[in-house]
Amino acid sequence: MPYFTDKVVVVTGAASGFGEATAHAFASAGGRVVVADIDAGGARRVAEQLDGAVAVRTDVSDAGSVRTMVAAAADAFGGIDVLVNNAGVPHRSMPMLDLPVEEADRMWAVNVRSVFLCCKYAVPMMRGRQGASVVNVASIGAVRPRPGMTVYNASKGAVLTLTRGLAAELAPEVRVNAMNPVVAETGFVRGAQGVDRLPEEMRAAMVAGIPMGRLAEPRDVADTICFLASPEARFLTGVCLDVDGGRSIQ
Repeated sequence: MPYFTDKVVVVTGAASGFGEATAHAFASAGGRVVVADIDAGGARRVAEQLDGAVAVRTDVSDAGSVRTMVAAAADAFGGIDVLVNNAGVPHRSMPMLDLPVEEADRMWAVNVRSVFLCCKYAVPMMRGRQGASVVNVASIGAVRPRPGMTVYNASKGAVLTLTRGLAAELAPEVRVNAMNPVVAETGFVRGAQGVDRLPEEMRAAMVAGIPMGRLAEPRDVADTICFLASPEARFLTGVCLDVDGGRSIQ
């Protein structure tokens, strides 16, 4: 459905993985997409595939860079209707006590500080626009943590608290929701596991805990984000929706 015709959608971390799929989904539904990513070349590649999209190199952990992203959306399209805070990084899977402080700090800045900054600077441009919506990408690990990713899971737990608190602050003018995806075979999870391609035994172990019998796919995430931002979810705010194939019930 063309729910997003002429709506301005900012997607962070949109050069690959979930973000790339989300940018395509919004564009297919009529949205004018701002493709934001620290990978400038990747952002341009994705934007060139979408009708009328613009690419903006954005370091979501840096306030000045986020302000530049918001200004670019205003210059190109006159405002922002939907903000998707998708950008995030993992740390390598390891016991928390072995995690380097510098790696934890960087991950916290990209996963949590980014949501604060993007909302702080984008939401003022969203007020007064019909159907304004923020969707944050967290993780099923935020509510059903597993060993080895403790600090990452904690960062995504913070995203859920930010989501609920901001939803209360901004209602009814701007809806704020989150979604919790299960693991997918993207560059993100390969980075967490330290391999370029998931070995079959590792993939099988991950799938074994998912009742639906497969990993998440980028389209699963993109479709959920579009739903949460759409008029069909007009009475949902502060929702943190598990998109996990049933992992959280195991």
